[in-house]
Amino acid sequence: MKIAKATARYEEWLRQHIRLIEADLEQKHAAMAEDLFCFLRATFYRWMQLWQEVCSPCVRAPEVLAVGDLHVENFGTWRDVEGRLVWGINDFDEAYELPYTVDLVRLATSAHLAIKGEHLRLTTKDACDAILDGYEKGLSGGGLAFVLEEHHPWLRTMVTGVLRNPQRFWARFDALPNERQCPASAQKAIEKMLPHPGLSYRVAHRVAGLGSLGRERYVAIAECSGGKIAREAKALAPSACVWAHGARTGRLRYQEILDHAVRSVDPFVRMKGGWIVRRLAPDCSRVELALMPKERDEARLLHSMGFETANVHLGTRRAAKTILKDLKSRPPLWLHQASVEMVKATTEDWERWRAHWRSPKKKPANRSAG
Repeated sequence: MKIAKATARYEEWLRQHIRLIEADLEQKHAAMAEDLFCFLRATFYRWMQLWQEVCSPCVRAPEVLAVGDLHVENFGTWRDVEGRLVWGINDFDEAYELPYTVDLVRLATSAHLAIKGEHLRLTTKDACDAILDGYEKGLSGGGLAFVLEEHHPWLRTMVTGVLRNPQRFWARFDALPNERQCPASAQKAIEKMLPHPGLSYRVAHRVAGLGSLGRERYVAIAECSGGKIAREAKALAPSACVWAHGARTGRLRYQEILDHAVRSVDPFVRMKGGWIVRRLAPDCSRVELALMPKERDEARLLHSMGFETANVHLGTRRAAKTILKDLKSRPPLWLHQASVEMVKATTEDWERWRAHWRSPKKKPANRSAG
């Protein structure tokens, strides 16, 4: 199956579960054609098809409740219940039971593409070594959350340099027009996560992300105790893994993976019905590589990403011992080689998508709400 057909079939399947916003979906399709890294981020559904063909030795591995759509820009910061700044994996839309190798290979593949795009400066082999070493250390040590207070000062310096300027952050939200068709279920989910009942707020439609672009995403903005606050509700659907495995539907795993990972959680991120609700704030956001300080220890950063991946996989009981045994049985360069193969397959897919997108014969997007 070619990428254009896979995309059409996946989106048709997705419409059976949630309403899609077609203008946002068209924007996603355009971003997929512009940049290879964006293409990777936007097409986890396709990754799950290619993965089984390209990385067959990695498919035969112990399973965990995995992130699925993991990449080097799926990391961010938040405040825990004690108000401490925490760093870690930022999004679990595609959580599913998968071989542990899926998350590692996808993370390493995204690092390869970031190096190719000059967003990282180390070699691809060193990147894979750093990820794998961090992952093994996380598993063998039982994991540890990345609380950026007295620990990890180097990482705190790295990520606080990109924490959004509060004035600019809230100015962007102020510029969003009011949304008059926010579903009642989304409003109810948001209201449950506000500081107190009866707080007055306005609702806007927010366009963000790539993998989830096209889904309904609403943000409530309010004045509270002398300053602005925001809560976002994003529509959830079964993981693309369900589609890739040929099933019609599957249960949502977002809250489950949050609850079991080694993690100091954001108390304002909860699954409410078919919505994931989260707090939005200048220091509760995804961290982009391009905005980080140019002088940084990239090997150490990727090592931490591997360690944080282990933190999530440790949420699957008794997984560590089995995974460590499996890792010892693999050849020395298995992660690097698998990533090289996935980069090649993804690049070929991207070139086909670009040709499809630029073709004058391309059919216009379906404008129905689904």
